[in-house]
Amino acid sequence: MFSPASRARSAAADIFALVVYSFIVGMLIEVFISGMSFNQSLSSRLLSIPVNILIAWPYGVYRDWFIRQSQRCRSKGMAKILADLIAYVSFQSPVYAIILWYVGADGAQILAAVTSNAVVSMAMGVAYGYFLDYCRRLFKVSGYIKAQA
Repeated sequence: MFSPASRARSAAADIFALVVYSFIVGMLIEVFISGMSFNQSLSSRLLSIPVNILIAWPYGVYRDWFIRQSQRCRSKGMAKILADLIAYVSFQSPVYAIILWYVGADGAQILAAVTSNAVVSMAMGVAYGYFLDYCRRLFKVSGYIKAQA
């Protein structure tokens, strides 16, 4: 996974996964849970695209570190789920709060959205981890091709 081609595939997969996933899930949370208007949410989601492009690969590396650490546990399946959850919440929440502030959400809306996101991340972070792994296999990233078999 250290060759330039492998790094490019990994970055492309990570970017694709984060942009698609966060656009859909973020809009649902912002509109239906935190009470943002459709226009506020659309602005937030559109602003999040370049941000997600910038942070997707660093997040993938960050998440992979958590996953590697979880491999030390006996219960690897549960440890991976917990690692996905911790990585997602600890990396994404501050970025999300900044985006919401930038698009004009007030403090209560930011708090509601980030808190809701953290709570929902108990499923979201894990679901995103599976989606990211799927995208990496789809993009034929080294180390994920074998997991298909």
